[in-house]
Amino acid sequence: MFERLIKKLQDPKESYITLETTPRHDATFMPIIETIDELGIAEKVDGFSTTDNPLAKLKFNSIVAAHQLQRHFKKPVLATMTMRDRNKIALQSDLLGANGIDVRAILALTGDPAKISDQPNAKGVFESDSTMLLDIVKCFNAGIDYAGREFGVKPKPIYPFAVSNAFAKNPKTLLKRFVKKLDHGALGIITQPVFDRENVLMLLELFEEAKASNSKGKNGTLILGLFPVTRLKTAQFLSSHVPGIHVPKKWIDALYEAQKKGEKTEEKVGLELSMELYASIMEIHPKIHIMTANRFTLARKLLTN
Repeated sequence: MFERLIKKLQDPKESYITLETTPRHDATFMPIIETIDELGIAEKVDGFSTTDNPLAKLKFNSIVAAHQLQRHFKKPVLATMTMRDRNKIALQSDLLGANGIDVRAILALTGDPAKISDQPNAKGVFESDSTMLLDIVKCFNAGIDYAGREFGVKPKPIYPFAVSNAFAKNPKTLLKRFVKKLDHGALGIITQPVFDRENVLMLLELFEEAKASNSKGKNGTLILGLFPVTRLKTAQFLSSHVPGIHVPKKWIDALYEAQKKGEKTEEKVGLELSMELYASIMEIHPKIHIMTANRFTLARKLLTN
C-alpha cells in the first residue's frame, strides 16, 4: 500500500493526489468516513491525510482516524503528528503504536501555538521543531530509538512527510526550508495552498535547486497544496491573515464582482478558478494535496472535472 503510494509520488509521469481530512470535536470519526464513502471520492484519490488538532483545537486523534480510514478504504493515510503536544518519549511511543496498526506514513509538523487553543491554559511542549520527528523516523527505520537503543522487534518502514509555506517575500526563505526538510529525510514536502501558475513554477524551481544542493534529498518530491476557494471572505482572510500564502488580486477581484451577483454566482466563479488551477497543476506537476476543510462535495467536483 505505502510502497505504491511512494512509487507514484516519485514517478514524474504518474499523478499523485491525496485528500486532507480533519477529525472533528467528537468521540467518533465515522461520519467523515461515511461522507467520503457516499460521495465516492476514495476511488479518485491515491490516499488521505488526517490532521492533528489544527489551530491547537481539540479533535479526534489523528492516528486512530488514519487507521480507520485505511481499514475502510484500503488506501494509505498520512497521519499528522505535531511537536506541540508531545515530548520525544510520547512521539516515539505514538510512532510505535501507529506502526503496530500499520499507520506508517507520518506528516511531521511543528504545530500551531498552544496559546490559541480552545483548552484553558494549555501549554505547548515544542521540544524542537518538526525536524526532530523526521530524525526520530530515520532512527526507527534503522531499527533504533532516538537514544540509539535497538528495538527487539524492529518497526516496519515509516514514510516521512513534511510541510512548507507556499509563498515568501524572499524566496530564499523557502529554499532554506526545502533544504532543511530534505536534509532530515522528508520524502514528500506538502506546500500550503497555491493559487496561480507563477507561484507553482517558482516553487518547483526552488525545490529543484534545493535537491541539487543536497544529495540526501534526491528522492524528495514537492506536493502542491490546493484549497478550492468559493467565497470572497475566505480569499480575503487567507490573503490578509495567513502567512506563507499568496492569493492573487485577480482571484479576489473576480470573487468580489461575483459576490455582488449572489452566493451561487460567487461559488460558481470560485469553483471555476479552482478547477482551472487544478488542471494547470496537473499539466505542470501532477502531485497535489487537496484541502477543503471537510467540504468534501467541493473535492468531488474538483476531482470529477
